[in-house]
Amino acid sequence: MNRTRRQAETKPLAPAAQSESTPVRRLFAEGLQHHQAGRLNEAEALYRQALALDPRHSDSLHLLGVLALQNGRWDVAADLIGMAIGINARVPHYHSNLGVALMERGQLGKAADCYRMAIQLNPDFCDAHNNLGNVLERQGQMEGAAASFRSAIRIDPGSPDRHISLGNVLRQMGEMADAVVCFRRAVRLRPDYADAHNNLGVALAEQGLHGDAVACYRRAVELKPDYADAHNNLGVALAEQGLPGEAVACFRRSVAIKPDIPTAHNNWGNVLRKQGHLDQAVACYRRAIGIKPDYAEARANLGMAMVEQRLFREAEACFREAIAVKPDYANAHFNLAIALLAQGNMAAGWQEYEWRWKMPVLAGSRRNFVQPQWRGEAAAGKTLLIHAEQGFGDTLQFCRYAALASARGMRVIMEVQGPLVRLLRGGLAGTDRILAVGDDLPPFDLHCPMLSMPLAAGTVMASIPAPAPYLQARGELAAAWRTRLDAAPGRGPRIGLVWAGSATMTRDSSRSVDPELLAPLFGVPGVRFFSLQKDRPAAPSGFPLTDFMDGVADFADTAALIANLDLVISVDTAAAHLAAAMGKPVWLLDRFDSCWRWLTGRRDSPWYPSLRLYRQPHPGGWEPVIAEVAGDLRLLAEQAGTRLSAV
Repeated sequence: MNRTRRQAETKPLAPAAQSESTPVRRLFAEGLQHHQAGRLNEAEALYRQALALDPRHSDSLHLLGVLALQNGRWDVAADLIGMAIGINARVPHYHSNLGVALMERGQLGKAADCYRMAIQLNPDFCDAHNNLGNVLERQGQMEGAAASFRSAIRIDPGSPDRHISLGNVLRQMGEMADAVVCFRRAVRLRPDYADAHNNLGVALAEQGLHGDAVACYRRAVELKPDYADAHNNLGVALAEQGLPGEAVACFRRSVAIKPDIPTAHNNWGNVLRKQGHLDQAVACYRRAIGIKPDYAEARANLGMAMVEQRLFREAEACFREAIAVKPDYANAHFNLAIALLAQGNMAAGWQEYEWRWKMPVLAGSRRNFVQPQWRGEAAAGKTLLIHAEQGFGDTLQFCRYAALASARGMRVIMEVQGPLVRLLRGGLAGTDRILAVGDDLPPFDLHCPMLSMPLAAGTVMASIPAPAPYLQARGELAAAWRTRLDAAPGRGPRIGLVWAGSATMTRDSSRSVDPELLAPLFGVPGVRFFSLQKDRPAAPSGFPLTDFMDGVADFADTAALIANLDLVISVDTAAAHLAAAMGKPVWLLDRFDSCWRWLTGRRDSPWYPSLRLYRQPHPGGWEPVIAEVAGDLRLLAEQAGTRLSAV
């Protein structure tokens, strides 16, 4: 985001209230002409000649200070301009330019005082208002900065830079609509101003209007082809529109123009990572960090690339480095939790997992009860509300903690998603009452989000509660479904099959399987397949698959159907959790970048004794997974056939 630069004043000044000899006036006037023409050495020589004749000539001292400002000699500038003010404190420009020197030295409070003095001397001093706005913005005083920029605009409404400065502050205040108005005014005032188009694009993108933002960025780079920041911003907007190829071209152009833009390398890495080009993404993140070692976001993104390569120790180090730079970086804390939990370090992992509530994606869904959150303290005789917070699978996995809370003497109320209510009311141990999200809540003393229960319970690897089983189908429903399955043709083990999860889940494209790839399973003789797939892509019509899912109303029906199966083969979705919670054998078809809950380096799960993992050997590698499952399924069918023959 481009900002208006603070400028020192070098325009002709009103005569100071001091006596001047004619030679001094002449030398100063000649020096000023050279100064305004950019001949700085000649100007300095003439100012010094004037001072040799009159050491108290404040205008010459002031403009020598301005020359020092233009050369980046902030201390010298402050001394010279301060001397001028000591001689004549009634000139507004002196105070304003001293403010510039002090601001560059990082003395923001003193700089603000200088600008305020300049404004007191001349209330219509536009640049002093503007520079005061810049100081207040750097101090984080956004409302004051906005007021100063508005004052500058009132005095000089025709300057596009003033509108850009106000728009930048309003954007930081979250007042996006007003920021857009400011940037549009800047564009109208100067249609060929690339910065105005770029900043308008940024504000529109932050409102989610990526298509409009793309148009702004394209105009910016059309006006200024070597505008590296605009190329970078265009890449981000194109990536948001699902155009990764075009986005990468923009990032490549941005770093070709200006190789040291860390955000361009980081953004390039993000697109490559989403495309699955992890090694190239890692290289981009490392370049970003090399340019800006304190770039917390790039370190965290590097950690995510390591997670996706299942390099959890390396990922953990990256997240810790990001947190060291930015201690309140919620995303880095949360992803550190993922890396820790995947390695089985649950004591530290659950602590970090609590940072999820400070992530923008979840912060709005946090429940703000008056009652305190239960954190594991003794609470016998109290009523605890355990409430679902994420997906169906999470609820099915962590509802087991009701029994643990009940064993500690608490009365447990559980609030869950509507499609799970009938199932859990059928016999989840430890609950006194099951409610659907949105139902009126009865009185309670404590509450706990469902995925905070392991932290409250102090769960570590050795103490994972894994009762076998802890969910069951309703007897009358299971009997009804048994009749339907018994009527299905064929003999042999009954295999439930799920190949896709919810399309709304992050990274669903990597966890769901194209049903065409399941063909080897259907080539195994002696088994019967029953669909457990609700919605999503249908299996090819030629597959021998019995599908009763039209008769499934909720998870109680799904459980009743599963109760009559011998095995469930599923991708990582709620049906797998349900079957495993019921104690059914589950073969989980798992993506390479597996969920933290399945840990690393193992085929079994401490959460579900009946579950076996079949993990991709590389990203997208479903064929070897399906081949292994088909081989094991063939052995299962042969063993079942042998048993039937013996009977």
